[in-house]
Amino acid sequence: MKNNILVIGGTGKTGSRVAARLNKLDQNVRIGSRSNDPSFDWDDPSTYSEALKGMDRAYITYYPDLAVPGATEAINILTETALKAGLEKVVLLSGKGEKEAEACEEIVANSGLNYTLVRASWFNQNFSESFFLDPILAGHVALPMAEAEIPFVDADDIAEAVVKVLLDDSYNNKTFTITGPRNLTFREAIQEISNQSKRNIKFQEITLDDYTKSIKEAGVPGDYIWLIGYLFKEVLGNAENQTVSNDIEKVLGRKALDFSEFAKRTAQTGIWNRSVVESL
Repeated sequence: MKNNILVIGGTGKTGSRVAARLNKLDQNVRIGSRSNDPSFDWDDPSTYSEALKGMDRAYITYYPDLAVPGATEAINILTETALKAGLEKVVLLSGKGEKEAEACEEIVANSGLNYTLVRASWFNQNFSESFFLDPILAGHVALPMAEAEIPFVDADDIAEAVVKVLLDDSYNNKTFTITGPRNLTFREAIQEISNQSKRNIKFQEITLDDYTKSIKEAGVPGDYIWLIGYLFKEVLGNAENQTVSNDIEKVLGRKALDFSEFAKRTAQTGIWNRSVVESL
């Protein structure tokens, strides 16, 4: 059955992957972004209605994170608008272990819409497509909470699971926690990347204050600095965030991708060797 599906954040890590999979399944996909027509802007609720018009279902990712101030208000307005627009179902991407995000989950669950909640752990792709990439290329990664154990999850696994629960109504009104198959520390993750890329990447543990200072000096915007500080202090220190889930197996019938396999595949693309190649 062909559906009209709005993918909010369709240019992001999971959204772009979800949109690509839906297109391969011959679904009608509309990307929810400021640059699309009609445009969708989280900071401008007047754009919500037109973006949702004619849609049957929606995948919701809030930028930059459901934990930030203003997220609950935006999610509340979006779900009210979606209900009026006649959407059949929404899937919300949430953060594993983020207490503030649970308020947004409750809004969706009580909206009157069919829904599925997907709580995800930290992405593998943070090391290849996000804020950890530049330090890796520089050969020196300095992070706080070096011994925190994290079940890093692959964005492709998240996207595949999202597409499944978005299209299959047997997953309506359920919550799934998506993690990788085992815990790793930042130190262990960097060592695996170092091994696979055949580079000597040094890892250094620093305090959260020093890390916050360093990213501020690097020109990171203030709201991102707050969010990163929150994720390190509140989320990584949360025992719930260190729990490995088998929900990937429940939804997809297979194990989640291991970080070692992610590191092997990503190293083959050469992304972690760019600085080495460019310096030759």
